[in-house]
Amino acid sequence: MDYGHPLQLGTFITPTNDRPQAPVELAVLSEQLGLDLVTFQDHPYQPRFHDTWTLLSWVAAKTSRIRLAPNVVNVPMRPPAVLARAAASLDLMSGGRVELALGAGAFWDAMGAMGVPRLRPGEAVDALGEAIDVIRGIWAADGTITVPGEHHELRGAASGPAPAHNIGIWVGGGRPRMLGLTGSQADGWVVPGGTAGLEALAAGNAVIDDAATAAGRDPREIRRIVNVAGRFADPSGGPATGRGPLAGPPAQWVEQLLPLVVEDGAGTIILATDDADDLRRFAGEVAPALREAVDAERGARGTRVAEIPSIRIRAARRDQIDYDLVPASLRRGAVEPGDARYPTVRSGYMRGGSPGLVLQVRDSSEVATALAFARTQPVPLSIRSAGHGISGRSTNDGGIIIDVSRMNRIEILDEPSRLVRIEPGARWGEVAAALQPHGWALSSGDYGGVGVGGLATAGGIGFLGRKYGLTIDHLRAAELVLADGTSVRASATENPDLFWAVRGAGFSFGVVTALEFVVDEVGDVGFAQLAYDAGDTAEFLHGWGAAVEAAPRDLTSFLIMGRPRGEQVVAQTMTMIDSDDADTILQQLQPFAAIGPLVGQQVQIAPYAAVVSPPEALHASQGEPVSRSGLLEHITPEFAAAAERLIRSGATYFFQIRSLGGATADVAPDATAFAHRTANFSVAAMGASRARLDQAWEALRPHFSGLYVSFETDTRPERVHEAYPAGTLERLRELKRRHDPDNVFRDNFAIAPAEQPVLP
Repeated sequence: MDYGHPLQLGTFITPTNDRPQAPVELAVLSEQLGLDLVTFQDHPYQPRFHDTWTLLSWVAAKTSRIRLAPNVVNVPMRPPAVLARAAASLDLMSGGRVELALGAGAFWDAMGAMGVPRLRPGEAVDALGEAIDVIRGIWAADGTITVPGEHHELRGAASGPAPAHNIGIWVGGGRPRMLGLTGSQADGWVVPGGTAGLEALAAGNAVIDDAATAAGRDPREIRRIVNVAGRFADPSGGPATGRGPLAGPPAQWVEQLLPLVVEDGAGTIILATDDADDLRRFAGEVAPALREAVDAERGARGTRVAEIPSIRIRAARRDQIDYDLVPASLRRGAVEPGDARYPTVRSGYMRGGSPGLVLQVRDSSEVATALAFARTQPVPLSIRSAGHGISGRSTNDGGIIIDVSRMNRIEILDEPSRLVRIEPGARWGEVAAALQPHGWALSSGDYGGVGVGGLATAGGIGFLGRKYGLTIDHLRAAELVLADGTSVRASATENPDLFWAVRGAGFSFGVVTALEFVVDEVGDVGFAQLAYDAGDTAEFLHGWGAAVEAAPRDLTSFLIMGRPRGEQVVAQTMTMIDSDDADTILQQLQPFAAIGPLVGQQVQIAPYAAVVSPPEALHASQGEPVSRSGLLEHITPEFAAAAERLIRSGATYFFQIRSLGGATADVAPDATAFAHRTANFSVAAMGASRARLDQAWEALRPHFSGLYVSFETDTRPERVHEAYPAGTLERLRELKRRHDPDNVFRDNFAIAPAEQPVLP
């Protein structure tokens, strides 16, 4: 039976250490010759051999494309929980190139000499089955895992890391119990080598298929991996010599290997050889002819060629998504519930989610393909760059996410004009690090882990904002995919209306695939973190606001307050000064030091990149954030008093004011979709209770002139009117009617093509 697996061809190389680099050189050669897979046997008790896992790691670093696997790993000598993390780590570092073939153990005398307890054959199979449960649990669990095994027991072990792709777990062995285990639990069968193994292939398939069917699986889920050996005929005409069933010229090899694929179901054929010449002949003369022959035979028979997802993945699918229709070009980057990668993509920085499908795209063509597919499915659609959006719904429940995080290139287009091109999946900390060697920076919020795409289409209120304006004020062009799949470029001269809309409402018009900015010359900066006793909260807020407005444009300050502790209120400020002169920095900080009693202070001169460097962390949030936003002209005594009541009410656990003004106000209100150019401050509050925060926030609303879309989670239509003045909003709706009449892009801060009713 042909199971229809895409044909893979690889090598099985002896991990000998008598010439330490020899197996590495053969692995590199295997990649250069275009083969798919390189494998090594695993005998940790064998002093003549490299440690296989160390060798695989070294080969991964020396290659870039070829897949890697042990053939097969000795599970009794490698604790499965540790092996799971080793495999996941190597998969992450190699870009998703690891497969994991497991064996129940052999050569027990040698293993026993190294302290491994001997198991009877049946016990070894049971232990291997438990090991598979442990490995899968470590990869797929979200939190902790318990496995009540007799041989391998986990009691609340921490899960993770998740691998970069669904690592195939293959099982090597030919006895009935091993075949049954393969059919019920494994993703692949490594057929025992030699003539006897090949002769047993059909019978082994039947046992595996029966076991798979009994377990509710599709036998096509299980890839069949065949190790072969042989020698080519002497080019001078002499006979072939050597071990293995294959002997003769390349055409004869093709003739002998073809039935293994189309009759006996082999999806992967691995040549055991340490001979570089045989490797070249296999890759250069056998492989292309065999692939052509397999394709022709399958075409004649009408064989469907596809990888069948495991039952674990299929069982977790959402009914409303037709997963079989996912385009082939997107399948490698498609992550479903049940996928080992799912815990790493289901949630955002502040919002928990359970999407039905995440499509990780790599270029604008894949964005268009993903968008076309998503539009055929009756589920929510979200767009994600790095998942940090507070207002942006970069995850959902049961819907589709188009994830552009892999589109993260940063390029310098023109050094004299400081023109750079940045893809939306890059993070601002990475951007800062890339610009720093040139003495450049681009103001971009206060956290380096934020994705470029979300912030650079909403505004960008950053630490250098009063000196250099919003992030969008530096934008010179944007590339985006529109709702109909069209890729367009928007600039002052190309689609200027779209360019206007992108700067402040780009999330509502398409998927941004690249942005071009003119960045600023910025050296080291002063950065002060001051903590105050803000017991007289209203007076402190008023004094801080006055100090900010009176400060030179070089200074930008952010303020944060949390819940009071009794009567104590602590305020923290983060202030950046665009200067590396200590006297200038201290002079500009003096008015801030006088605002209230200092309880902590730290002032440093550092590169901008050091301030916004992103910590590495998995986004594993739960629940739904509750945040309110307002734009403010001045911190008046009346506003300060209202803000104090909000803070002391306990309705907010995070209250922040960011300074605007300065260069932000130099841009005309109608020049971009971000129209509130007279505001000197952006105010945000986050709370645990939507109703409680809404009620407390109402007292502040009369003081605001608008709101900043990035910090607002209230989805009611009236919030759109606060975000965009009437003229701006009507212009945006006209553009929506032209470019997105079906309102495909509505899951962020929703701007509908037509006026929406405002409920009382």
